[in-house]
Amino acid sequence: MEKKIKSLHQLETKRHFLSFNIAGFSYHDGCEVFDQLKIGSPLRLIREEDNRYDPNAVAVFFGDTWLGYVPRQKNNELALLMDMGYDDIFVARIQQLNPQAHPEQQVSVVVFVKKSKV
Repeated sequence: MEKKIKSLHQLETKRHFLSFNIAGFSYHDGCEVFDQLKIGSPLRLIREEDNRYDPNAVAVFFGDTWLGYVPRQKNNELALLMDMGYDDIFVARIQQLNPQAHPEQQVSVVVFVKKSKV
């Protein structure tokens, strides 16, 4: 009996959805936890429907620490999916850290879409 080899697509557990530098990092609490941040650290994305400056605002948290936002130019599809109840399909991680950069360029984030268990 011949064993079937799974394709790479079948083996994937997640796919790249979005990458960005955290917007507003210098205005929030990131400097208080910067020394705790590591590449690969998990982040939480929290939808802010009542944000008066951006109706598609998505906040970025490290634990309970507010780091900033997904940039306005990149949050439309993410906000739509979160508004429709799909916020649990995303995995956000720190992709890059650069302490010498301008605060708005210090933390790069990658967001993946998790594969459905169905």
